[in-house]
Order: sequence, then structure tokens, then C-alpha cells
Amino acid sequence: MVLIAPGKSGRAASTIIACLACLAGTICVSAADQPQWGERYTRNMVSRETGLPDSFDPETGRNVVWTQKLGTNAYATPIISNGRIYVGTNNEGPYEPRYEEDAAVLYCLSEADGSLLWRLSVPKLTGNRSYQDWPNIGFVSPVTVEGDFVYLVNNRNQVMCLDVYGLSNGNQGPFKDEGSHMSPHPDSLLQVENDDADILWIYDIEAELNVQSHDEAFCSILIHGPNLYVCTSSGVDAKHGYVVAPEAPSLIVLDKASGRLVAHDVEPIGPNIVHSTWSSPALLQEKNSETIVFGAGNGVCYGFEPVPFERDLDAPARALKKLWEFDCDPTAPKENIHQYRGNRRMSASNIYGMPVVYQNRVYITYGGDFWHGKNMAWVKCFEPKGSGDITGKAELWSYPLEEHCMGTPAVYQDLVFIGDTGGFIHCIDALTGEPQWKHDTKGVIWGSVLVADNKVYVVNRRGKAFVFSASREKTLIS
Repeated sequence: MVLIAPGKSGRAASTIIACLACLAGTICVSAADQPQWGERYTRNMVSRETGLPDSFDPETGRNVVWTQKLGTNAYATPIISNGRIYVGTNNEGPYEPRYEEDAAVLYCLSEADGSLLWRLSVPKLTGNRSYQDWPNIGFVSPVTVEGDFVYLVNNRNQVMCLDVYGLSNGNQGPFKDEGSHMSPHPDSLLQVENDDADILWIYDIEAELNVQSHDEAFCSILIHGPNLYVCTSSGVDAKHGYVVAPEAPSLIVLDKASGRLVAHDVEPIGPNIVHSTWSSPALLQEKNSETIVFGAGNGVCYGFEPVPFERDLDAPARALKKLWEFDCDPTAPKENIHQYRGNRRMSASNIYGMPVVYQNRVYITYGGDFWHGKNMAWVKCFEPKGSGDITGKAELWSYPLEEHCMGTPAVYQDLVFIGDTGGFIHCIDALTGEPQWKHDTKGVIWGSVLVADNKVYVVNRRGKAFVFSASREKTLIS
């Protein structure tokens, strides 16, 4: 199955999530579940699902199993796991009437019919903290699911572990104060209902590490054994003049059973964070080694040694061991970078999308900040061999995009597919970086493409969906 949830349609006041039919007319539950954003470990935007439609129309219902109204914005990629769909939105939808104020909501829906199973509602940060949690955009981080547990980063930059069954099987604890957590006013607690989320534990990044996010906290958590790898969303102040917590880590590791801090990076990333830290980590698995691959907010991609599975949780949090670093934009400004704010020709680069691992290579997008950086952006491919600074020797190729890029690449059959904010879809040879084709969708693209069933699916911010053949020759299917 394929789920389409555009950020906000220009033709309707509310956003819908559409479940697209397989050609056989049925939903193949768990057929090709990807219970995290992208392929497990590699983060590649590909799926093994087959039998998908060439075209669909939510307005007429053609090739659509069901639709479900969400709020007025839905920026989080829907995640499917074991018959459940997890999708974030705001509280202007049908299932959270208890809030008069703005709130972020995560829906857990039935894959079979789109009905509500449970919801997580989190009050927004307001007043002089609203720049950390932008109004009305809702819940934006994709969840990661493993077994009976849902791991996520909410809009208040808290890492949470939830029960996949919600409160339908009782309050499992150890956290049992759901009513207080969901209430915008401490003196007026909301009544907890059976279709609310069951929170098991919370790790508050801001409270514990003095990190302040900007615009919105965002992370797709990487699970590796008992460890959760989480970006901290560390960012700049309200006026974009400086990083609020320059000494704070950008990447942390938590114990997935308890939420305890296990490790964190100690790299000098903070002072050069351009806007915020929005990229999520991947895992490179080679024959005799593994590497955590992380695109930081300073435009540098880092490789870290994974934390051992056996570790002492009573010991102080350890420092992550850096194996290598690759500067995506080595000729960009490296000092006083925030003085270039508003400069569309020269600025430091940041990384929005995730690094993708394919055949022991790393594919990553980077470039000027969408809101106030240079207009240039690129896709880069490098082979992370060696140690220390590998910038000068690891790069294999670089490909210029039309404008800024917020997406994560999809690499399929030695082809790279990526969209940019200029509205173009690009097809690039994954081995050489040579362009194969591009297509103008006539609308800004913020999201990532999805390759499934030999097709490339993409939606622009005008709410228009496109389906291409995943091939070297451009074939627009619909």
C-alpha cells in the first residue's frame, strides 16, 4: 500500500490521508512494512511493496481504499507497522475536540479502514517559546516502531516511548501521568480516555541538555540493538543570530527500555549550526564494521562508532567516538556564519534530509538554508573510507540541484531520485553522478520521493501527486 498525506492542499481547508489500493483491490497487511522513515538502517526511500496503482484520485475514489480527514497540516511521513498507521497533524481534525488551543496530535489509525485506534495530544509551546514550536504545523516527526513500542520526538523536543496498543490494554507505566502531560493548563487537567496514548517513558532533551530547537523539533529515531540514536534539534535563537546552546550535543543515544542517556557527541558542531538540526542518523553496515552516519546542522556528515549493546546504565554517559567527518561544502564560510543570513549568493550550508547508505556509499543532500541562505544545493556521493577528515579523498561526485533541497534521496537500481524546492524531480546515475532526466512539477517540493513497485511517487506542496517509471528514461505515468 501507499499512503499520501500532503502538507496542506490549496484546494481544501483540511488535509486528508489517502490509502491507495493494491491492484488486487486488497491491503496486504505487513507485506512490506517499514516501521521507520525510509529503509531500515540505510534510510533509503525505497519499498519492496508491489502491485501498486499507476494513478489514483482521492476526490473520485479511484484506486483509493479509504480516506481519513486529518487536521489542516500534516508534515509527518505516515509510518505503517503491523496493521497500524501513525501520522502526525494538528488538532483541527475530527479526533481531538478537547483543545481550544493549538496542539500537536499523533494519530494511530487502522490500516484496514482508517479508523482511530488512539491519539497522542501534546500542547504547543507558546509565548516567547513559539519560535521553537511553530504554530499550527502540528506533530512533524515520523515515529519508529519496534515490537510493541513506538518511539518518537514530539513537538516539545521530548523523546517518548509509547505502547502500540494505547490505553486499550491499561496504563502500562512506569509513566502514569498522561492527563497532566496532555493538558495545556496545569490547573485544569484533561480527562484521560481509552483512545488516548499510553506513555511509557519520556526523556526531555531541552530540560536535560539545555538544547533549544528552532521552528520545530524533528527526528526519525534510529534503533540499533538496545540503543536509540536521536538528533537533538539544537538550533538558533528567535532572531537567527546565534546558536542558543553551542556546547550542547547534536546527537544523543538513549537506552530504549528506560530512556536513560547512554552517550552523546562531543564534536564542535554547535557554533556553526546554520538554522537547526533536522537530519536523522543512518547506519552503514560493512563486512566487519558498522558506522552511525549523521548529517549535522553545520553541513558536515559524521561517522561514529556505535555504542556497544552491553553497557553500564549506571555509568555516566559516554562520548561518541568519531571515526571520520566529511564536509559537504568545504569552501563555504566557516566563521561568523550567521552574519550571512539573508545572503542568497554566499552562506554556510546545512543538511535537511537523511544520509542514505547504498552499496557502502553515502548519498546526501545539502545546501543553503531555505529561508535565509544561498539558493544553491547539491546531491553528493562519497565513500567513507579512512579516518579523521576524509573530505578531500572520499568524494565520488557532486550534482547541482535547481534550488534548496529538504528531501532524502531514493537510490534504486543505480539511480538516484530527488526533488528540490524549485519543483524539479531529478534522476541521476548513482555511480557517476551524470544526469539522466528531470521534470518540472510546477510546485515546491519539500518532501522525499518514494520508489516502490518500479515507480517513483512524489507530491509537491500544491497537493499534486506524480508517478514516474523508476528508469533512466523519463516516463511520466500519471
